[in-house]
Amino acid sequence: MTFVTNDKVVYMDNNATTRVAPEVLEEMLPYFSEYYGNPSSMHTFGGQVGNKIRDAREKIAALIGAQPDELVFTSCGTESDSTAILAALQAFPEKRHIVTSRVEHPAVKNLCERLASLTGHKHRVTQLPVDRDGMLDLQQYEDSLDEDTAVVSVMWANNETGVLFPIAEMAAIAKSKGVLFHTDAVQAAGKIPIDLAKIPIDFLSISGHKLHAAKGVGVLYVRKRTPFMPFLIGGHQEKGRRGGTENVASLIGLGKACELAAAHMQEENTRVRALRDTLENGLLARTPHSMLNGHKTERLPNTTNVSFEYVEGEAILLHLDRFGICASSGSACTSGSLEPSHVLRAMGVPFTAAHGSIRLSLSIYNTSREVDHVLEHLPPIIANLRTLSPFWQTAHRGSVGRSGSQCGCK
Repeated sequence: MTFVTNDKVVYMDNNATTRVAPEVLEEMLPYFSEYYGNPSSMHTFGGQVGNKIRDAREKIAALIGAQPDELVFTSCGTESDSTAILAALQAFPEKRHIVTSRVEHPAVKNLCERLASLTGHKHRVTQLPVDRDGMLDLQQYEDSLDEDTAVVSVMWANNETGVLFPIAEMAAIAKSKGVLFHTDAVQAAGKIPIDLAKIPIDFLSISGHKLHAAKGVGVLYVRKRTPFMPFLIGGHQEKGRRGGTENVASLIGLGKACELAAAHMQEENTRVRALRDTLENGLLARTPHSMLNGHKTERLPNTTNVSFEYVEGEAILLHLDRFGICASSGSACTSGSLEPSHVLRAMGVPFTAAHGSIRLSLSIYNTSREVDHVLEHLPPIIANLRTLSPFWQTAHRGSVGRSGSQCGCK
């Protein structure tokens, strides 16, 4: 088997996963072989591991303005999401209403839809719409809450477009109505400031591999005095809130990753944002009939989602791969489906553009040289694919090859 190493790629798929930071790996390695004790053991050999986990818990808490004992370690963001929503429903079994959005990650979207379909235990789910910029209407949100609402679960930042929701305001509205509030902050944590001491959020989810820690480790923040029922029941770990022996090395690495994220937050919002803007503006300027998906400013600093009309996202990705460029498609198309992303459909992106959507998500490890590499190759790829597209030829008969203006949707 041939492996493509990271010195041969331009990696711009950081919303899918990130490289483990070298400092994080260095922090993790001793706990695979040298310090392998069980942190729950009574002996000193295991106890020293427990102390290191406590240090990691403090670093994670510091990143989001929480108290260390408000954190429950999990295996991933999906587990954190499920735990929060199910715990809220168990806390108020007489309430059957869940409020979420139409653009949630499948970890929330599919769970809510499953709960709504369960025979004999059906829950009522309100999926709030978004506008063309991917933004929610706060008044519509407030009007959706009623006496039967048990929990709100709304993401802080969208994984496809990077659009930021007004979570502080939404949490305050939920609190005023006595409704528990959960936010999936998997994409937001480490990229934008979060201070849970100042925002009345009850549950918040984090996933380690989105901020340069390992895969297979996550965190659920549970505000003190919030009603809580464990999802995994077993031993005494996490004060009985999540059974199972701790994923020691990954937890310690996550602590280091959160410490690094805090230190790099300014760079994320200056240098990385500038790289993103250069990339985005260059693509829109050099590629006729292209459009930005998502709000221009209320967005993560690292994310851009651009649609190119009359081409397929998967074809774009295959051609990008030839030049060592890693991105992802905004389209959920597979060999058995022609449906575009549910996020883009909810935003009302035109059908001719939704299938040709590309997400490019950067990190602190990206460079201006890499941005130039993408700008050199992506516009010609789009132009070439359009010459092969019967839809493009039909829509622009007599003008193929002629420069055009950007789509008027933006």
